[in-house]
Amino acid sequence: MDDAPSYTPLHDPEYGILHPFSLDRELRLAREVLEEKATANIHDSDEMIRAATGLQMRLRALLAAFDKEAGR
Repeated sequence: MDDAPSYTPLHDPEYGILHPFSLDRELRLAREVLEEKATANIHDSDEMIRAATGLQMRLRALLAAFDKEAGR
């Protein structure tokens, strides 16, 4: 019997950003999500999970837009 706790990573590389928006739009969206998540209740695990997920997704999209603009 396996006593290890279940584990699901925050990011699954199989579901990456394929087509980010323009860099300007990704920057605007990142700022919006950052502002929105800044008010999350640190004592509420569900809010923290939603904040972490939302910020992680926006950061990945922002980096993809930077890479796209740089031709990588």
